[in-house]
Amino acid sequence: GLGEKDSLQKKSLKFQDSYTFLHIFMIYLLCSEDWGGFVLPYGSRNPKKECRWDMDIREDNGEGIDSWKEVTLIYNAALKQIETRMEILNEEFQHVHQYNPIEHIKARIKTPESIVKKLKRNGYESTIDNMVKHVNDIAGIRVICSFTSDIYRIADMISEQRDLQVLTVKDYITFPKTSGYKSYHMIITVPVYLSDRTVDAKVEIQIRTVAMDFWASLEHKIHYKLEGDAPEHIRSELVECAKMVTDLDARMLKLNEELLILSREREKE
Repeated sequence: GLGEKDSLQKKSLKFQDSYTFLHIFMIYLLCSEDWGGFVLPYGSRNPKKECRWDMDIREDNGEGIDSWKEVTLIYNAALKQIETRMEILNEEFQHVHQYNPIEHIKARIKTPESIVKKLKRNGYESTIDNMVKHVNDIAGIRVICSFTSDIYRIADMISEQRDLQVLTVKDYITFPKTSGYKSYHMIITVPVYLSDRTVDAKVEIQIRTVAMDFWASLEHKIHYKLEGDAPEHIRSELVECAKMVTDLDARMLKLNEELLILSREREKE
């Protein structure tokens, strides 16, 4: 009857093998705004983003990591470790100095789309091996501080942890970008202990003040909305705003130092 025919048609729509389902699911992950719940983006995403079929990252046996599932496992484990270490340092600083240098922490795993674009931009094929070797910011932590002095204090505390290896440092606070961007960047490796081996996973740590983060967030949104082609007057205004941020950070730091001196003097009385 008609009911049996509809039932047969519905059954025919089901996937006949798990490979087909897995392939379509992977395409969905690559095209999705929210990559399986693992993505916490730093800034706004590009609303004009398009999904292309040539964006697949081929899986191969590189650096002991051979699948997307293992990539997310390892890099999320690395993020958890760094986040926990930052929280411990913040709590210890509060215990010893009655002061928290860290305002808050943001963490994210780079999206597949961004990874593929970065690989292509640098002339590499889209493979797991190239991704692990040549993309240093798959896992990213942003540490937001109150004052510029906190930035270098936190960077030193990270560097002193024996099982972390600092690969590169870029001090955009002492040497800002021409756009006005200021932040302190570190690429480090953190050991991730699995059941059968240890993997040294790379994590990018960005340390900046609240004011620097506010400026960077706005600049990021403008960059994506205008696809990197902002008018000259907007770029000039951003540079001027960056100078104001620098002045604000310096004045707030001076105020804080004066408050600390007054507090110590009153404690002696």
